[in-house]
Amino acid sequence: MLTVTLRKNEPVDKAIRRLKKKVDREGVLKIVRQHAYYEKPSEKRLRKQKAARRNAARMMRLASRATITL
Repeated sequence: MLTVTLRKNEPVDKAIRRLKKKVDREGVLKIVRQHAYYEKPSEKRLRKQKAARRNAARMMRLASRATITL
């Protein structure tokens, strides 16, 4: 659970801004959107596989750019 305590003499707008940043960093909205609708186990597995392939391709691109000199 995310909490933001209002500091002494702090405007509410600033506290709300800090809360929004915390929510964004924690990925709360992403999780809520995922749970908004039922996702079949097969769809979940395919989504995870697609993300893994995309991440692996990205890592290969980054590795190919890196040059190793001895």
